[in-house]
Amino acid sequence: MSFRYLVTGGTGSFGSTMVRHLLSGGAAEVRVLSRDEAKQDDLRRAIGDDRLRCFLGDVRDPASVREAVDGVDHVFHAAALKQVPSCEFFPMQAVRTNVEGSSNVVEAASAARVSSVVCLSTDKAVYPINAMGMSKALMERVAQAYARSRPSSQTTVSVTRYGNVMYSRGSVIPVFVAQALAGEPMTVTDPTMTRFLMSLEDSVDLVGYAFDHARPGDLFVRKAPSCTIEVLARAVASVLGDDDPRIKVLGARHGEKLYESLLGREERARAQDLGAYYRVPLDARGLEYELFADTGGGSDLALDEDDYNSHNTTRLGVEEVKELLLLLPEIRAAREGAR
Repeated sequence: MSFRYLVTGGTGSFGSTMVRHLLSGGAAEVRVLSRDEAKQDDLRRAIGDDRLRCFLGDVRDPASVREAVDGVDHVFHAAALKQVPSCEFFPMQAVRTNVEGSSNVVEAASAARVSSVVCLSTDKAVYPINAMGMSKALMERVAQAYARSRPSSQTTVSVTRYGNVMYSRGSVIPVFVAQALAGEPMTVTDPTMTRFLMSLEDSVDLVGYAFDHARPGDLFVRKAPSCTIEVLARAVASVLGDDDPRIKVLGARHGEKLYESLLGREERARAQDLGAYYRVPLDARGLEYELFADTGGGSDLALDEDDYNSHNTTRLGVEEVKELLLLLPEIRAAREGAR
């Protein structure tokens, strides 16, 4: 059976990859809801498939969300404000898109009796110290609150959380590529800062896994390696022909962390290890805590393990990162152009 899908934020790096994946998998229709008509036009021309339908609108606007979601079977919610510094300067904009917009998507999907909604989150939602991470943490709570308060709903709402997607729009790798090709110093905020490494294909696989296996309120994380920002910069430069690049340290930007976590300690204590993934099931208890006064039944807060973060996951060196980079078509094209 072919399904109809809606991808919010479908012109972004992740969203457009997801659109192509769904179309190649035989979807009956893939809708894109986004607010940038130029990017929609570019996407239509690049894909050239009449199963793609673009809806101009904004997740902040409930009416445009309702129009886009009507008649679809599944929703991938990728629309978000994702840049940490810009959200620091305009936190209410992050709230309106990432929190209120997500609520609009979940409520519209429920009203339209959509089968499944998968909401995309980020490692920055774990122990958040910046507005972007805080707003995405609240987005997760919106999804989980829906699942907790409406256990009989036919709409399964779940969350996927992932780290930095390599070569996504606004990420650091395109900056490093431009600097390397121009012979400029590689600018890093803190050389010892670590970040997870995930390809767009890995992120699509994570969402697909959630689609196939999620129960209401589930949170899924894909395991991923990491490296320091200095190693990443040196690997990009080396792939493009410079094995000894100049490194210029700028200092941390607004709201940056030394490392990112994909699971907090409390979540990891409850998580199921599924091999390539972690699943954190919903805590579906209600507010009647008095029911557990005599019998127990609350969550176990024993924290025998650390959080799952980019400092304690598998750490890659320059040569290993180069192997990952060369899997990216953008890097291969840049390498050919540099020769």
